[in-house]
Amino acid sequence: MTKTIVSPKSKPAKNIASVNELIASLDEQTLKDSNALIEMMKGISGSKPELWNIRTIGFDAYHYKYDSGREGDSFIIGFYPRKGKITVYLMDGTARYSDLLARLGKHTITGYCIYIKHLGDVELPILKQILKRSFENIKSQDGHINQILWKAKE
Repeated sequence: MTKTIVSPKSKPAKNIASVNELIASLDEQTLKDSNALIEMMKGISGSKPELWNIRTIGFDAYHYKYDSGREGDSFIIGFYPRKGKITVYLMDGTARYSDLLARLGKHTITGYCIYIKHLGDVELPILKQILKRSFENIKSQDGHINQILWKAKE
């Protein structure tokens, strides 16, 4: 007989059913930062926040189809809040915003993610400008995007 031991670190994440439930589960600083991002993204998108996946808060939606044939639906702008690290998603990639990212403040990036510890570490008007440009870029393609710009063009 095999014995299974479940430690606190191996417990599955609680299924969160709504944005309000997710927000209520956050620590004080992450809650404050998340509320600010929700207001910013609502203002940019004109949409209410929706829960995508388990803990991602997204605004508006678009359909993507890659040359490989892979396709699906995603939010246009959104973020994943957790204690000490908020991931902001740019679904068209971070490379096209390198000029603004250079002035954003303390953050790190990957292909389509901006990682921020706390909103106080970044310039909010710059973040808003980045999010607005990303949103408008995807919307200008009638909600269809066929590539994420991962690297700056040489």
